Order: sequence, then structure tokens, then C-alpha cells
Amino acid sequence: MGPQQAKRDPRDELAARLRALQEVSGQGVRALARELGLSSSSLSRYLGGQTVPPWPAVLALCKFVRRDPRPLRPLWEQASNPLPAPPRSSRQVTPPAPPPGAPRPPRNDLPRDVPDFTGRSEQLAAVLDAVRADRVVAVDGMAGVGKTCLAVRAAHRLAADYPDAQLYLDLHGFTEGREPLGPDPALRSLLAALDVPSERIPQTGGVEPLAAVWRSELAHRKAVIVLDNAADAEQVRPLLPGAGSSVAVVTSRNRLLGLDEVPPVSLDVLTPEESAELLAKASGESGRAESRLGREPEATAEVLRLCGQLPLALRLAAARLRHRPGWTVGILVERLAEGASEFDTAFAMSVRQLDHATGRLFRLLGQLPGETFDMYVAGALADVPPRAAREMLEDLLDAHLVQERAPGRYRLHDLVHQHARRASAEQDPSALREKALARVLDYYVHTAAAADAAMPFLAGTRAPSAGEPPAAVPSFADKRAAMMWYVTEYTNLMGAFEAAVAAGADRHVCELPRFMRAYFARRCGTTHLNFLFERSLDAARRLADPWQLAEAHSDLGFARYNAGRMAEADAAYASALPLVAETGDTRSQAELAMRRGYLKWDAGLVTEPLELFRQAGGLYAEAGCPSGAAHATAYEAWALLQLGHHEEAARLAREALAVPHADPAWPPALTARITLGVALAPEAPEEAVDQLRRALDLAREDGHRHNEAWCLNCLGVALRRIGRHEEALAAHREAFTLLDALFEEHWKIHFLHDYAETCRLAGLPDQALELHRQALELAPRAGNRHAEAQAHEGLAAVLADTDPEAAERHREAGRAIRGELLVVG
Repeated sequence: MGPQQAKRDPRDELAARLRALQEVSGQGVRALARELGLSSSSLSRYLGGQTVPPWPAVLALCKFVRRDPRPLRPLWEQASNPLPAPPRSSRQVTPPAPPPGAPRPPRNDLPRDVPDFTGRSEQLAAVLDAVRADRVVAVDGMAGVGKTCLAVRAAHRLAADYPDAQLYLDLHGFTEGREPLGPDPALRSLLAALDVPSERIPQTGGVEPLAAVWRSELAHRKAVIVLDNAADAEQVRPLLPGAGSSVAVVTSRNRLLGLDEVPPVSLDVLTPEESAELLAKASGESGRAESRLGREPEATAEVLRLCGQLPLALRLAAARLRHRPGWTVGILVERLAEGASEFDTAFAMSVRQLDHATGRLFRLLGQLPGETFDMYVAGALADVPPRAAREMLEDLLDAHLVQERAPGRYRLHDLVHQHARRASAEQDPSALREKALARVLDYYVHTAAAADAAMPFLAGTRAPSAGEPPAAVPSFADKRAAMMWYVTEYTNLMGAFEAAVAAGADRHVCELPRFMRAYFARRCGTTHLNFLFERSLDAARRLADPWQLAEAHSDLGFARYNAGRMAEADAAYASALPLVAETGDTRSQAELAMRRGYLKWDAGLVTEPLELFRQAGGLYAEAGCPSGAAHATAYEAWALLQLGHHEEAARLAREALAVPHADPAWPPALTARITLGVALAPEAPEEAVDQLRRALDLAREDGHRHNEAWCLNCLGVALRRIGRHEEALAAHREAFTLLDALFEEHWKIHFLHDYAETCRLAGLPDQALELHRQALELAPRAGNRHAEAQAHEGLAAVLADTDPEAAERHREAGRAIRGELLVVG
């Protein structure tokens, strides 16, 4: 292989392999596209290397020609690198600007490396050797044997060689009281930990598209990932790295026999010598000539026996000895012997040393419906102020009954969690446990509402009505603090939602997803949001609360709309409309009008969405909500711009921009700035470009890639209108490069006409024809009649000189659709 071949772009190589398969098929592009269920334009782009096909399309092609797809997988993963590829004939895509201040350091989620790590030198060497040779290793062994400690120590040793990220994820394969973490939420958590924008994260299609993005992300990073507490091979297989340098250490109580390619390292209990060494280190007795352990060798041996030579039990016993300087080892033996097993002896003895309040908190921690927790959650659980909860958590940390994953974030080892849960069931009245859980559910709903209010979107129409406000919640200085809270608490919030469903806490089931809408818009899939709001609607029906029912129908409609399920969204909004009117809540009515306006506009209607935006503006003003009114005004301006009313659009855009807001990137301001830039282009080109570049900078700073593509496309429109065609083409190409990287084919329908018009006016008729034809193919599938009419009109304009008859046919088709829209809209 020559040097030029060795450096061949993976995209080009993949396209060449796909073209070879097309030749084997003996089919032309159009015929083959029909066989595969693809559009001919999409298949052309896949074969030409302009776009990397989704993996299912590669599978379909291989299946059609009866070829094994597996050899193509590594090449496809390299070609699917999610970083936007440079445009083929334009400038490099500018990456999103980092937030103000210093660049973010690499993500490091690893728990601390325990200072008393003892023995395991052979096993540690085996783990490190396996990682270097195979990039993945699985550590297995019984509960409490030290699998996590070994995996974490190995990860800390590897961190310097894998500097891009050090991640830890508990898969809860054996956590009592909760289901193992599924591959879908696990992958979303891992992608969020790498700060992958939500727009890059597939929303539908199941686990495989998520796993593909995860492998693509790891392919260009050097990261080490600890996947702790796996239930089985099926749970962990989608989480393993593919091509590239990243490595993973997996732990499980079971041998992961289904991962034949992953070398195992099995742990047994410590040797007697290692057990004695760990007990000495953890108790602070090592190195002392006249230590208690040395003076009572027989009692020390009995401690080792009662603890089963298990590291977890030994550390718990040692903690009691360390904090009880007046005890002899014989007293420790007596206390240990009161327990029922090597685990319970250690746990029960440790718990007995706690004061009443701390002991009760420990038992109640077993009831938490989440993974990690902080002093606020612990305070809600125990009904004490957060500072008092923190002091109790520090006592539990000293007793080795909780672990501190990160400063201020705590968790229970699975065995400790099991003991706490069982002890609470035995010692605490059911009423006490139910009230504790209710306070936690109240905490999550009210804190989510506080975080939602800090996001750059309209806050909920009402304050939460579920339960009682907690004594204290974290403060959110800005949207970044709120987003970080959502990211940290996401699995706990989902656990709280499921706990609320199980407990029949219907108000919590209604309200918790409602206060997470802004987060889901940025980070999570519309599929999951639909699932949550379906459950919320069921709860609202049980409550028979008109307002909750109205909001639930409206929220479900919005979730359906974001998932592209337009007919279902329209039906949900139709159900919400009379219910919202009955409530008399003008803000709810305004929000529903805005949502219906988005839906009608995407359907290609003209006057109806404009009237809905105006109606929403009036309702927001009536409700005394200037930010809502600005939102409606900004969209009214955008709609008028699309209808050609530039002067009125610019006036309304300036009106929306005049509404003060702390966040310059909040949606109404961004929409208004984009509208103003396009509207001003013919008369005030410099101001227009300044407005659009400012909007682009804000979108990048905000990290919202869809908005970045929108800004780029509109910048292209403005530059075209002032005759700067080459710059306009470059902006359009950047926008489409972003959309290709985001796998957002359906979003292109909003931008294809603008790009095609720029190509036509820049003297590129063939490119303009191809773009208009793509729009004509995509618009009916998206149900966007306005875009369909634009595509016909654009084709007529391009073909006017070269094929007048075809141009007239397209012109007539466009007029017919416009006539239908005027009747409907």
C-alpha cells in the first residue's frame, strides 16, 4: 500500500467500498435506492462520499448483495466521526466557542483511590496487561471482594496515558431495589459526561445508533472508562469502545461469558496475610510495636475469620477499632459475633456506634430511588437542614458506611445499601418510610422547578403543587449551574419519577417531567420525553384535575411534535385546547397557541400560524409576562419575514430585542436577531451581517448546534442578498456540514430552498437543481406543503431558460399548492 493510499480519508474509503457493492448488485442508483428503501439523492450522497450513511443503510446494502457487513464496521465507525468534517470546498467549520473563562479540564469521574489498598499486585498487573493488549478487561468476583477498588486503582494508574477523559459509571447490576441500568440510559449518561451536544445524540432507533455515536466519540479520544457492577454481557456490550485508543475496565459479580473477546481477571478473598495487613492499615494500627492487633493475635485472627477475609467487611471492622481507642480487639470480636454473617456482622456493628439520628438516616438511605446523593437530598430524606445532614454524612463516611464519589456527592456500596434497606424495613415504621420518600419526591419536583426557572426558556406556567416545598434547595446562579444540576441528578430524577409512579404520587408524576422540558430540549431524547408525558397524562386523568389534564395534553403534544409525529401532536393539541380554555389560565393558553403555531408553520400553512403567534402575544401581555410576549413577537416577526414583509418584520424584531433579559442567547433574542439580520440585508448590509454574526457567536457560546446551523443558513441568505455570493455559499455549506454531522436530515427541509437560491444566483444551476429536487423529495415526507411549493418554484426558476416546458409544469404545481394553502391557512 502506497503512502497516498495509507492516508485515504475513511469517508472516501467507505464510499469506494459501497460503490463496489453497488457494482456487484448490477443496479443503477435509482433502482438500488428503491430496493433499499432509500431516496436516490441520499444514496447518491452515500456513494459519492458527501454523507456517511447510517449503519442500517449499510446493513441493507450488504444484505441485498449477500455480503458480510462486519468487515465494514470499523471503517464505518471511523467515517462516522461526529466532529463536523470540513466542507469539501469551503472553510473549516468553526467549533463552538468555550464558555467564558478557562477551558474545561478533561472529565474525571473516578472515585478516589483508597489509601489502604492492599495486596492484589498480581491481579492489578493482570488488569493493566490486559488493557494494554486488548483495551478491555472484565474483573469478576463475589460481593465485597474489592472489584471496584481494583478497577479504580487500575484506572488511576492509566489516567496519565489516557488524558482525554476518565469516566466511571455504576451499572447497578446487583443493586437491591432497582433495575440494572439499561444500555440506552447508560449511553446517554456517558455521552453527556463527554459533553456531546444533545443534537449529536440520536433520539430514535434504539441502542445501536447511540452506541455508534459513543464509539465514534471514543475513536478520536484517549479515555479510560470504568463500567462497574455489570449484570451480564448484554448490558455492557454496547458500552465498550470500538476503533481507537480508548480502554474500559468492567466489573461484575458474574463471569461475563458472553464477552468472549474480553479477557477476565477473577478475584478471590484476600490471603490471611493480606487480610491482616489491610486490617492493620485501615485501623491505624500498622507500624506500632505494641499495637492492639499485635497484643491479641488470637482475637485478631477471629476478626479476620468473622469478616471472611473480604476487604469491605475488614474496612468496616477496622473503622470501629480506629474510632474506639479504648476497645480491645476482643471487644471488637464480641460486637462482630452479634451479627448474622460476615457482612451483617460488620455493618450492624458499625451502625450500632452511630447516634440515633445518624443511624436513622443511614437506614433511610436504603430507600432512596437514585444512585448518588448530596446533603440536600439527605436532608429532605431525614427532615433535617442540609448542614445537619452533611455532618451526619461525614460520620457515615468515617464509619465506611457511605462512599464519597466526588466532593459532596455520596453513594452506598451495594452490600451496604442492601443492609440499610433491610434494616429500615425491620426497624422503621412503614409510615416513617413513606413520609421520608414523599419528602424526597417533593424535593426533586421543587428543585427541578427552581432549575427550570434558571434555564433560558419560559418557566412553567405555575409553581409546583406536588407535596410541600423543601426546607432548602440548591441555588442556581445561571443556566450553566442549572444544566449541571440536571446532568448530575438525571438518573436520580428518573428514579424519583419511577418511585412516584409506583407510589401512586400522581401530582409528582405530572409535574416532574414538566420541569425537565428545557433539559430534555438540550440533552435527552424526544423518545424518552414522549414516554414520560404519556405516563403524566395517565396520572392527570386519575387526578381529574382540569389544569393538570390540560397541561398534560399540551405537553404530550409538544413531545410528539419534537419527535416528528405531527398528526399525533395535532390530536393532542386539539384535546388540550378546550381544557386549557376552561382553566382560564392565560399563560397556558398563550403557550398552547405558540405550540400550535410551530406545528402549523411546519405543515406549510401561512396565515394560521401568524395569527396564533399574534394571539399568543396578546395572551402573554394579558398575563403580565413580558418575556413570553417577546417570544411571541419574535416568532411573529420571523413569520412575517418568510412572507416577504421585511419592514414590519424588522420593526417587530427590534421590539423583541428591546425586552431586557440577563441571557443574551435566550430564544426570543436569538430569533429576533436572526430575523433582523435577514430583513435588513438589502438596505443596511453591514448592520445585517453584524446582527447575524452576533447571533452565530451567541449560538456557539450557548452550545446549541441546531441554532448554529440556523444562524449560518440565514447568514448565507443575507450575504446572498447583498451580492457576496462566495461568502454566502460558504455559510450554507457550514450549515449543512453541521446538519450532516448531527444526522438531522429532516431539519434540512428548512434550509434547502435558501441554499439552492444562493447556488442559482451564484451561477451554479446544477447544484441548485439537485438541492431543489432534494427538497421536493423531502417536503412531502415531512408534511411541509410550503417547502414543497418553494421547491417547485425554485425548479421553475432554474429551468426557465433551459427547459421552459418543465419550468412551467413546476410553476403550475407550485401555484396549485399555494392555492390550497391559502384556502386552508
